[in-house]
Amino acid sequence: MFAGLPLWFIWALLSAVFAAASAVFAKVGLEEVDPDLATLVRTFVVSIFLPLLIFAAGKWSNPFVLSQQTWIFIVLSGIATSLSSLCFFRALKEGDVSLVVPVDRLSLLVVALIGFVFLGERPTIYAWVGLVLIGGGGLLFSLAK
Repeated sequence: MFAGLPLWFIWALLSAVFAAASAVFAKVGLEEVDPDLATLVRTFVVSIFLPLLIFAAGKWSNPFVLSQQTWIFIVLSGIATSLSSLCFFRALKEGDVSLVVPVDRLSLLVVALIGFVFLGERPTIYAWVGLVLIGGGGLLFSLAK
């Protein structure tokens, strides 16, 4: 089924499937709870599940041997993830999942611009057109109601 596809694409596709499931499960779970508390509970589950998964896969190694730069950027990523989750859960609490997620995924445009400006990435013209279409579609979709 996935023969010939790059490994990064398969993992990204699985990420999209799990992100969609996460959003739908979160929307249903948010019915009777404050979104910040729900984010904390989800984070607690992640903090238990991931170490178990890493140990079970035999991938544990000493994180304290990582460079200072690696630590700084992973910590910054964790802070950004936390803030993103808080905002995402608050948006889900207030709006339809089918409207919130397309707006949330405008991060595609932001990350492409950051990759271009700061990381030296150079998407093709087709990639830029695709990003603009995705962004425009996300905005149009969010205005549909």
